[in-house]
Amino acid sequence: MHDAETGPSDAPTRRARIVLTVRILLSAALLALLISKIHLDSVVPRQRHLSTLAWFALALGMAALGIVLSAWRWQRVIEAFGVHVRLRRLTTHYFAGQFLGNVLPSTIGGDVLRVTRSAKNIGSTETAFAAVALERLTGFLALPLLCACGFLLDPSLLESSTAWVALLVSGIALGALGTILFLAGHPNAAGRFEHRENWVRFIGAVHVGIGYLRRDRRQIVGVLGTALIYQISVIATVGFLDLTLGTGVPFAALVAFVPVVAMGQVVPLSLSGLGIREFMLVLLLHPLGISNGHAVALGLAWYATMLLVSLLGAPAFAVGHRAGAELEGAVTPSTTDAP
Repeated sequence: MHDAETGPSDAPTRRARIVLTVRILLSAALLALLISKIHLDSVVPRQRHLSTLAWFALALGMAALGIVLSAWRWQRVIEAFGVHVRLRRLTTHYFAGQFLGNVLPSTIGGDVLRVTRSAKNIGSTETAFAAVALERLTGFLALPLLCACGFLLDPSLLESSTAWVALLVSGIALGALGTILFLAGHPNAAGRFEHRENWVRFIGAVHVGIGYLRRDRRQIVGVLGTALIYQISVIATVGFLDLTLGTGVPFAALVAFVPVVAMGQVVPLSLSGLGIREFMLVLLLHPLGISNGHAVALGLAWYATMLLVSLLGAPAFAVGHRAGAELEGAVTPSTTDAP
């Protein structure tokens, strides 16, 4: 027998803590390297007019609206399974997930919290998992599309020495998305897990969701439309922060490069994208004449904005596990294993 403190069941927890520690250290190292090469005095607004506070307030408001739009996108994905959950409830879950993922340095992410809590409303853990997974995947189509729109708005951006980075990241995202959707939608790949009883049934649930979307093209339009609107809100948030700091990033560059940074920062190498986000902004904006200091400051302001908005999820996170949840929609026939 293994002691309770050293048993094999503790191994995954220890590994998760080690990974979290490595991510924190990598974020700290990247930020220290970037900050050591800039002059902080040159990036702080010299004249703190009322307009500076107004732009920052607009950035905070847009970031908060972005979470509501994320919940709306999530709702549209859930409806593809034939289940309806009120937007207000999903927004509460999303804010709680943001609080866990951005404010609390935990070994589980906000998406895990969203799955467990929305499962009570949906009536199926498998459907809840599939909905969150598909909701996340929609971004990998909307983001490259917006990046392309930025280059169309200002083709001269293609002359930037690092434009190829944006195109490469967008291409990788589209390639990965295509591969995942092909495997998840193929009956001989993810489809063979649809009626399994162990953990692979969650993969089968994603296959079921893709099948529903294929049969109802209007659902695809709705899901992709809400995904685009949400990603536009992210660009608007960074745009307001640009005005707050006086960074001077051209509008077309924001449209082209903010989605690329958003794709890069989801790679689980650092804590909440810290360091990765700032490094990519320096890489993409420096050829446009934006100083490294302003690029780093923009990235840190982006992170600080999401951190402040995520604090709004503290009450939902604290009381969510005690709140009684009622089934709010029909359970789909293919995923009837309620928790």
